Amino acid sequence: MKILVTGSNGFIAKNLIQFLSEKNDIEVLKINRQSTDAELKNAVISADWIVHLAGVNRPVNEQEFIDGNVSLTQKIAQYLTDAQKQTPIILSSSIQAELDNAYGKSKRGGEEVLFDLQQANGNPVYICRLANVFGKWSRPNYNSAVATFCYNTANDLPIQINDENAVVRLVYVDDVIETFWNIIQGSITVAPTFEITPEYQITVGELAKTLQGFRQSRDSLITDRVGVGLTRALYSTYLSFLKPAQFDYTVPKYGDERGVFVEMLKTPDAGQFSYFTAHPGITRGGHYHHTKTEKFLVIKGKALFKFKHISTGEYYELETTGEEPRIVETVPGWTHDITNIGEDEMVVMLWANEIFDRAKPDTFAMPLSN
Repeated sequence: MKILVTGSNGFIAKNLIQFLSEKNDIEVLKINRQSTDAELKNAVISADWIVHLAGVNRPVNEQEFIDGNVSLTQKIAQYLTDAQKQTPIILSSSIQAELDNAYGKSKRGGEEVLFDLQQANGNPVYICRLANVFGKWSRPNYNSAVATFCYNTANDLPIQINDENAVVRLVYVDDVIETFWNIIQGSITVAPTFEITPEYQITVGELAKTLQGFRQSRDSLITDRVGVGLTRALYSTYLSFLKPAQFDYTVPKYGDERGVFVEMLKTPDAGQFSYFTAHPGITRGGHYHHTKTEKFLVIKGKALFKFKHISTGEYYELETTGEEPRIVETVPGWTHDITNIGEDEMVVMLWANEIFDRAKPDTFAMPLSN
């Protein structure tokens, strides 16, 4: 299948082209501002699908809106009509097409060109009215406030906010690309004019606060809930603006004669991750918790875990090694410790279900003796 992507140097197009390159039997035809009319015509006639992403967002004058958002679409429509080709087309329009401003009028003009083509030539037409699209490879001060805020936050630059309560409508670029692909594959049915789902809404003030939280997490080690939804997409977008020199950062390390303890990551409501080492013969722990729980994973060395019920005195022990991935979980009401019974340094990964609170540590010393 040959898929023509116009505006191939643009933010959405780059993501789409990369996505298509990962598929089998897809040839991407690329058209951008440097392409000639002859190249455009040849690509239009050769394509099995057209994803028309070319457009103008921030022109020097309003005529550029017409040239970028209407005239190019008219050329594509004319080439298809002359060749009597009924190639299906996805057009990236805008939710502003409903508004009576220069940009909105130009996007609506492009839509009307394709609906006329559909009526006259029979081409299937899918008009996607996009909210503000964000994601990796977006351009600050051009694509969306998210791109600008991410860039400024990552580079410690000030963010200008006129109304922190203003609500921004957002769609994530991966959702846009997936929707386009599903249309091409025929796996979903959409209306002739449709919008991307899910759509997210966030105030400008909350957006800036969220991004600042991402930046500050390297110091506090507390990361937001970045696994789902808008926060996941914003976190990925923010990280995409980091320069290579910003890819790494240090975390606290505490050491004594037993070994070291290093905190890696904390969460608001799902505990924290860390690791520790122990020299041969060293025992760590010797305490119990009332509510706090932990999971240990020995990733290097040989460990002896000992447990004793603080009320009944029941005793239990077990051994694990780095050769066998095995989680050992501490249980409230059981005092416990871990001893390096190997000949080399032991390294243990640790998850605790809550962030350590020095004012209320829920950790009480009780050395074990069987």
